[in-house]
Amino acid sequence: MAGAALKRLMAEYKQLTLNPPEGIVAGPIKEENFFEWEALIMGPEGTCFEGGVFPAELIFPPDYPLNPPKMKFKCDMFHPNIYADGRVCISILHAPGDDPMGYESSAERWSPVQSVEKILLSVVSMLAEPNDESGANVDASKMWRDDREQFNKRAQILVRKSLSL
Repeated sequence: MAGAALKRLMAEYKQLTLNPPEGIVAGPIKEENFFEWEALIMGPEGTCFEGGVFPAELIFPPDYPLNPPKMKFKCDMFHPNIYADGRVCISILHAPGDDPMGYESSAERWSPVQSVEKILLSVVSMLAEPNDESGANVDASKMWRDDREQFNKRAQILVRKSLSL
């Protein structure tokens, strides 16, 4: 299975280099290991994360694309859908099939038709529009809902920090 996964990841990397989505750079950390990627995600325009450059890693399972990668930001992030340790909590990265909690439909979860590009674009959308009903970071979810001004100030600190300012 790892052979098929490697072939798929190589094809996706080629596609990302030929036609990169705006504000995203991604690829294997080392050429000899296509199962560990790094990504740089620019904060979406018109959001409190605008101007930031946020590094992340994606770790792909040997049976990719049957199962999703794990994604984690490698910098400080304060966001309703990002755990304190940087792990991203978004439907597209949840295992395929029915949600045991009944919150997500199977159509929202991972399927082999998804791609690295779709994951990264979904994360950009998530930065712009958090899902505060499914909070990985309860404090961030509460602040997003109840004190948007304070949330935006906290995000701006992260933007400056991401640029080493």
